[in-house]
Amino acid sequence: MPRSFRTCELEYNPKIEKTAKRLRKEARKRNFQKGSSSSWLESSESNFLSDLFDQVTITNKEEENIANERTLWEMATQNKNQQPLCIQYPPLTVPFELKSGLIHLLLTFCSLAGEDPHKHLKEFHVVCSIMKPREVTEEQIKLRTFPFSLADKATDWLYYLPSGSITTWDEMKQQFLEIFFPTSPAANIKKGICRIRLFNGETLYKYWERFKQLCASCP
Repeated sequence: MPRSFRTCELEYNPKIEKTAKRLRKEARKRNFQKGSSSSWLESSESNFLSDLFDQVTITNKEEENIANERTLWEMATQNKNQQPLCIQYPPLTVPFELKSGLIHLLLTFCSLAGEDPHKHLKEFHVVCSIMKPREVTEEQIKLRTFPFSLADKATDWLYYLPSGSITTWDEMKQQFLEIFFPTSPAANIKKGICRIRLFNGETLYKYWERFKQLCASCP
């Protein structure tokens, strides 16, 4: 409009200015909130996907390790069934059951220093001779009772023998003496028997008892 037609100037209205500032401030605030909310959602979604991927990776690794452990265990385990004992018991014609009282009477052999395997066999024979059921042989009783007379290393030796390798009591005694009474001690005892002499001041009775002990300790 030409200046000639202006009759008066426009008056300044402070309310309109305040309203405009308030509207611009609210618009900037909405834009900022919208942008920050979008970036927060994007970062949260990214973090969630990253954590989920890590968890899936860890789970897969754990499952793979468990599978490998099971595979190694299965490879190390030859047979899940219990291996039979080395003793192959003779068939029984009548029912036979070991009494707990008989088992408690047994003296145990642990393969310790100073233990005499021959003495253990003699003591074992004495205990087994107490019980003689009808139609049950002495060999059957001894084969079924002998494992209860062993302990510690002697028990380990018995359980590591091949399955079914022992069928008679004589075989059991032979295997037992070959392990726990080797040839070198037997040779020393035989030398002691051959070279035995009467000590000065020793009575004939004591000398004779010492000789019998040496003979009893040798097979």
